[in-house]
Amino acid sequence: MTIHLPQGPYTPRDTPLDLVPGAAAAPCSRTVFSAAHVVADPYADISPDDPAAVDWESTLAFRRHLWAHGLGVAEAMDTAQRGMGLGWPGAAELIRRSAAEAKSVGGRIACGVGTDQLPEDGTPTLAEVTAAYEEQLALAEENGVQPILMASRALARAARSPEDYLATYAHLLRQASEPVILHWLGPMFDPALEGYWGSAGLDTATDTFLKVIAEHPDKVDGVKISLLEAAREIDVRRRLPGGVRCYTGDDFNYPELIAGDERGFSHALLGVFDPLGPLAAHAVRVLDTGDVDGFRALLDPTVGLSRHLFRPPTRFYKTGVVFLAWLAGHQDHFTMVGGLQSARSLPHLAKAYELADRLGLFPDPGLAEHRMRALLAVHGGGR
Repeated sequence: MTIHLPQGPYTPRDTPLDLVPGAAAAPCSRTVFSAAHVVADPYADISPDDPAAVDWESTLAFRRHLWAHGLGVAEAMDTAQRGMGLGWPGAAELIRRSAAEAKSVGGRIACGVGTDQLPEDGTPTLAEVTAAYEEQLALAEENGVQPILMASRALARAARSPEDYLATYAHLLRQASEPVILHWLGPMFDPALEGYWGSAGLDTATDTFLKVIAEHPDKVDGVKISLLEAAREIDVRRRLPGGVRCYTGDDFNYPELIAGDERGFSHALLGVFDPLGPLAAHAVRVLDTGDVDGFRALLDPTVGLSRHLFRPPTRFYKTGVVFLAWLAGHQDHFTMVGGLQSARSLPHLAKAYELADRLGLFPDPGLAEHRMRALLAVHGGGR
């Protein structure tokens, strides 16, 4: 039956992709993480200034869904609304709970380490930034998860030169008991990170970033690059020391970057692998067999949806991610931490529904259609 979306009439598909997980093995040719979203508690009587209320069971159930398909979970990243509703106390609880859940099911997990316990206003000292990082690093290591050293808004305010970044990261890497993942998040995801690594010029910033790694290659498992520039990621990938992985964070160009070329490839740590989880895991297992064309045939058609979800303001991509999780039946409501369900327009969400449905991403297309119609009705439309 036709559904009348803001962009025009659309006839939903009636069958999903056949991607039942069973006991899916993790891909072996690439290490693949999905940056998983958190599920808000829709019945919590809170204001936007109160600490976030999380539906823990639904949040952990979604992680079990990703693990069942063989994916790793990147926990407490920006997709979990850190810096946009979920503060450090909530993120710390999320890490503890997810780490315990990962151990119980044998799932792979890595967790974001940052400085978001510091005030958002004012300029901290480098010592305060370092201490904040140390607190979060200690929590990750206490819970047995791989740390992801995330870019820090506080460090961006405190640092006065590339040398300040070099000194801060060198101190943290020396303390890390196991190799970490370094995360370079661009200002398109967080405007407060403009000029990270001590320069607004990406060539100079790249040199500083690579210098950190070159001086501590034994403490860096890999790097995650989220600049949405495929050519720059490839350049960085080719300049990494031997044994240091590149995890693509490029939600615009991930199929070609993961497929790679004759000089190497990228692993993956992607926000878009939250809604694409089952399909992405299946595609990488196809790549495991050496079938690059089959891998690209599965993942290339998903880029249109990803580019739509991550269009500017890119930092609000998580609204579309949670919306699709609701339509797919992974949660019973479309409510988000920080009230971010209002961060995207009805036409944007309707287009996301259409693109996802065309891909067969919804396990129950009828449920997704029903919920899309309900959302349209709330906005005074829909037939």
